Amino acid sequence: MIRILTDSASDILPAEAEQLGVTVIPLNVTLEDGTVLRDGVDMTPTVYYGVMARCHKLPTTSQPSPELFQRFFLEAAATGDEVVGIFLSHELSGTCQCARLAADMANVDNVLFVDSENVCLGESLLVRLAVQLRDAGKTAGQIAATLEHAKEHLHLVAVIDDLKYLRKGGRLPAAVAVAGGMLGIKPLITIKEGKVVMAGKARGLPGAYVALFKKIEELGGISTCADALAGYTLAPREVQPIQTYLQENLGRNEALVRQIGCVIGTHAGPGAFGLAFLDEGFTF
Repeated sequence: MIRILTDSASDILPAEAEQLGVTVIPLNVTLEDGTVLRDGVDMTPTVYYGVMARCHKLPTTSQPSPELFQRFFLEAAATGDEVVGIFLSHELSGTCQCARLAADMANVDNVLFVDSENVCLGESLLVRLAVQLRDAGKTAGQIAATLEHAKEHLHLVAVIDDLKYLRKGGRLPAAVAVAGGMLGIKPLITIKEGKVVMAGKARGLPGAYVALFKKIEELGGISTCADALAGYTLAPREVQPIQTYLQENLGRNEALVRQIGCVIGTHAGPGAFGLAFLDEGFTF
C-alpha cells in the first residue's frame, strides 16, 4: 500500500484527510501566554483568528518534532507500506528536513520526499494530485515523479491585507513589506523558488482582483487537467469574484474552496485570500 503524508501547512483538516486517505502531521502555533496549539487539531481557524486579533504579540509557529514522523515511518515500514511525503517549502520551514531526519533515525528506505517548494493551497494541490495518482494505481515512484513535474507548473497567488504579519514572521524582508504596505494598497504575493515574493500591488479591493487575474494570465493560465484551489483566512465571500472569473472568463470549473489554517494565517494575516493552480503547460 502507498501512504500519502503531508504537514498541516497544506491546510487539509482531519475530516478531509480521512476522506482523502492521507496523514497530516501538525505544525505548532505558540500563543503569547505559552499555550501550544497543534495546527488544524486544537482550534478551528476562525476561532484562532479571533484569538490572534486579541494578542499583543504575534504568535509564533514551529515545525513538528521528528518523533511524530519517525513513528509514522516505522509503522509504515512494519506493514510493508511505501510513503510519499509532500511538505511545505524548505525555504519557509524546516519541516521537510525534519521529516528526512526522522527517516534517517528510523533507518527506513520506504519513503519518497517531495519538497513542494510551495505552501498552503499550492502544497494542498500537490497532495490532492498524489491522491488521484495513488487511486489510479500508480507506483510511489511514479507519483513522486509526477509531483516533481507538477511543481514546475504550480503557482500560488494571494492578496494580502497587511504585510506586517509576513514581516513580523520573518517571511518577507522589512524593506519589501514597508514598500508594499502603503495605505489603501493591496499587495499581491506569490511563491517563487520556494520563497514569498511580491508580485504586484493594487489600489483597493477591486484593483486587487484585477491584478490577481492579470497575474494568473502572466503565469500561464490555468490547466484543464486539475481544478484550482481557492482559499481565504476569514471571509469566504472574498473568493466569489475568483469563482466568477474562472467560470465566466476562463470557462473553467469552480475552484475548490478551503479556509487557510492557523500556521499559514499567522503569517498571511486576516483578510488574505488567493488561488493555487497548475498552469496550462501541465499535462500528465
